[in-house]
Amino acid sequence: MSNTRTYTITNESNRVWMSKLADYVMLTKLNLSLVVVFTSLLGYMIAAGGNSSIYDVLLLAMGGFLVTGAANALNQVLEKDFDILMTRTSNRPLATGRMKTSEGVMFAGLSCLVGISLLAIFNPITAFLGMLSLILYSFVYTPLKRYSTAAVAVGAIPGALPVMIGATAFDGKITMFALCLFIIQFLWQFPHFWSIGYVGYEDYKKAGYKLLPESGGQLDRNLGMSSFIYALMILPVLLFVFFTMDTTILCVSIVTLLTAMYIAFSYNFHMKFDKSSALKLMFFSFFYLPFVLISYWLL
Repeated sequence: MSNTRTYTITNESNRVWMSKLADYVMLTKLNLSLVVVFTSLLGYMIAAGGNSSIYDVLLLAMGGFLVTGAANALNQVLEKDFDILMTRTSNRPLATGRMKTSEGVMFAGLSCLVGISLLAIFNPITAFLGMLSLILYSFVYTPLKRYSTAAVAVGAIPGALPVMIGATAFDGKITMFALCLFIIQFLWQFPHFWSIGYVGYEDYKKAGYKLLPESGGQLDRNLGMSSFIYALMILPVLLFVFFTMDTTILCVSIVTLLTAMYIAFSYNFHMKFDKSSALKLMFFSFFYLPFVLISYWLL
């Protein structure tokens, strides 16, 4: 009888801990944070060439993950009353009340402190860019998206900083190549986000977010043309990198082909402006950026 009771208590304790762990996974937006860290590591590897250090890679991964997790936690603290209104976010721990706001803030504060300290081991610029990314995402983009479509452009800055953070971690300065990688990621985000926004438009509307331009109470069709234009603007950046920096014909051929496909999907979204074309653009955008960065790293 005693053994059965002990087993029941242990099992219940494990269940509670697993539930709490799952909430912290949601608080950090684990999948998004891992993508951000992956992008930052690719920026480091591109800058390092063959001179990367496993110690530095692990340090950058840990520091980047903690800062990103802190930004995502602050985002949920500030949006908990709106997250509950959207199907996609209604089960988040702060929105449902499973986690107290003070717990979310404390986690964000500690993660930020440790994460920025780890990035500072590389150099002050890397730490500054990490802090800038957190501030722009949590305290500028997050509140702004309830008032203006300009939030997309503002949010694209911290969204593009990870690759530059990775490059500066190795170089100790912002190089022209790092700046070009930043611009590519910055421009990539517009078609990427607008396709996601099209698919989730009704959900965003429930929460009162004004991220997407409207005309007569409906999504503005110019959204598709804007996606096409931003995708098109990536091409001159690729050509600038090829003609002014040390990149191979094979590399520029692959990244140009990928960009041409991205432009084609964006144009298709503009022409059809329906859920199917938005989904095609969205799914290709998930593959586009990592393959471009991997090409610059390996080729």
